[in-house]
Amino acid sequence: MSPTPCTLLRSVLNRRQYLALTGLAWGGAQAQAFPNRAIKLVNNFPAGGPSDILARGAAEVLQQRFGQPVIVDNRPGAGGNLGADAVAKSPADGHTVLVCIDSLFTVNPHIYKSMPVKLADFKPLLTLASSGLLIGVHPGTGIKSLAELVAQGKKRTLNFSSGGSGSPGHLAVSVMSEATGMKIQHIPYKGNSPAVTAVLAGEVDAGVLATPGMLPYVKAGKITPLAVTSRQRSALAPEVPTVAELGLPGLEQEVLYLTLVPAATPAEAVQALLAGWVDAMGRPEMKARMQQLDLQAEKDSGDALRDRLMRQSARYARIIQSTGMTVE
Repeated sequence: MSPTPCTLLRSVLNRRQYLALTGLAWGGAQAQAFPNRAIKLVNNFPAGGPSDILARGAAEVLQQRFGQPVIVDNRPGAGGNLGADAVAKSPADGHTVLVCIDSLFTVNPHIYKSMPVKLADFKPLLTLASSGLLIGVHPGTGIKSLAELVAQGKKRTLNFSSGGSGSPGHLAVSVMSEATGMKIQHIPYKGNSPAVTAVLAGEVDAGVLATPGMLPYVKAGKITPLAVTSRQRSALAPEVPTVAELGLPGLEQEVLYLTLVPAATPAEAVQALLAGWVDAMGRPEMKARMQQLDLQAEKDSGDALRDRLMRQSARYARIIQSTGMTVE
C-alpha cells in the first residue's frame, strides 16, 4: 500500500512541526470563512427612524442568507459620529457594518471642529434609498402655507426641530433662515422620531424632517404639511407642494441612506455583504416597506457612492460657509 501524503510528511518532519503546519492551515481556512459569527449592523440614529427600519428589514434577509445572527445596534449621538466611530474602530472583517445617512460625510466634516472619522476610513457598500424632507408645523401655530411660515418667522422667532446637529433638517433650517430672513431657533433632537414627536407635542413650532416619519401624523391631521424638499411631490402626499414650486428651489434636499464597512475589510467579505444587501433591497417585502415610507430605490455602490458623497459634500460646504451653520 502506497504511503499517504500525511505519512510522508510525518517521516520528514517531527511531530511538533507537523502540528504547527496543520494548525496554520486550519486557522487559515477558518480566517477565510465569512461570516463565521454574528453580524452587527450599527445604526447611528435611534430606533424607529427610516434608517433603523431599513436595517431591521435587511437583517432578516441577511440572517437567512448567511445562516448567522444579524443584530441591529442603535448608537445615536453627535450627528451620527459616535456610532460611526465605533464601526471604524471595530475589526475590519465584515462582521460590523455601518448603516447611516449621508450627512455623516457631507455635513458633519464642515460643522464639527473635530471629526472622529472620515470617508476614507470606510469602504462604501450600497446606497439603500433616498427621501426628501417635509416642512411641517404644529396646528396650534395657525400656519397653513410656506408663505405664512416665512411671514411669521420675520415677525417672531420660531423654534424648529431637526434630527440632530448636522442633520439634513439642520442644514435646511439654516438655508431657510439665510434665504428668507426668518428668525429661527434650531432645536436638535437625537434622531428623526423624537424630532417629529416634538412637533406633534407642540414643543416646537415646526420641523424639517424625513418625510416618512411625518406622513402618518400629516394624514391624521396632527401636523400641518407646508412643503417637501424633494424634486418631485411625494407619492404618499401628492397634495403637498415642493419647495421649488413655492419659489424656493435652493431648499431642495435629499437624504441618502447608506451602508459601509471599515476600509480594510477584505474583498471577499465586501462582495458577500454587497450581494446580501442587494438581495435584501430587492425583496418584495422590502420594496413594500420602502413604498410605505416614501423612500426611493437607489443603486450606487462602491466608488460611485463615494463620488456621490464627495459631490454632495462640496455643495454643502458652500452652503454651510455662507450660512454660518454650526453645531449647538
